[in-house]
Amino acid sequence: MKTLALIGGISWVSTADYYRYINEGINKRLGGIYYSRCIIHSFSYGVIKDMADAGNFAGVKDEFIAACQNMKAGGAEGIVICANTMHMFAPELEQATGLPVIHIATATASAINGAGLKKVGLLGTRPTMTMGFYTEKLSEHDIETLIPDEQEMDFIHETIFSELGKGIFTPETRERYINIMNRLVAAGAEGIILGCTEIPMLLTQDDVTMPVFDTTRIHADAAVAFSLGQ
Repeated sequence: MKTLALIGGISWVSTADYYRYINEGINKRLGGIYYSRCIIHSFSYGVIKDMADAGNFAGVKDEFIAACQNMKAGGAEGIVICANTMHMFAPELEQATGLPVIHIATATASAINGAGLKKVGLLGTRPTMTMGFYTEKLSEHDIETLIPDEQEMDFIHETIFSELGKGIFTPETRERYINIMNRLVAAGAEGIILGCTEIPMLLTQDDVTMPVFDTTRIHADAAVAFSLGQ
């Protein structure tokens, strides 16, 4: 079993799900009391957000590189970034550490391909939806991406930080997300990527009729497969 390096705290509420899903996945395959070998570096979310809001993405990248190098020194063999947005640093983390990053967008693309879909909507932070590091990965797998309009993106981005990242989930916010998803489906999306690891805590497949892709579970499953060499 390979040791995983989990970069968490962005936010801690979704990192807790990662830890649970990965351990459950390992145990399901190995049985008994066998669980994951992993190291977790948990950031203080506010520190990372303050740096990003100030445009200091170089500083955030340096923090992530240092965390990964520390975990590599502790025996980590593969990197799991427990957030969608921070995969913008995946190439730099691989280059700086020599460790593979188990990429959330690649794992999600495989799930979408497996479902036979070609066009999907993407919900997430504004960088995830607009900066290209995510949608370009999907495009490499022949998947077309639709994103919300400007007003909708503002709402999603703001509520991720003011509500979901704090563990606050209201019926009103859930309803607005579902309305945005329905509009994307009306525009041609065949399914929706829940492209922020907090969104699956707000709504699930049971809440909607279109196929949704829970990136937290998908990514955790990919981490389990990597750890077990599958």
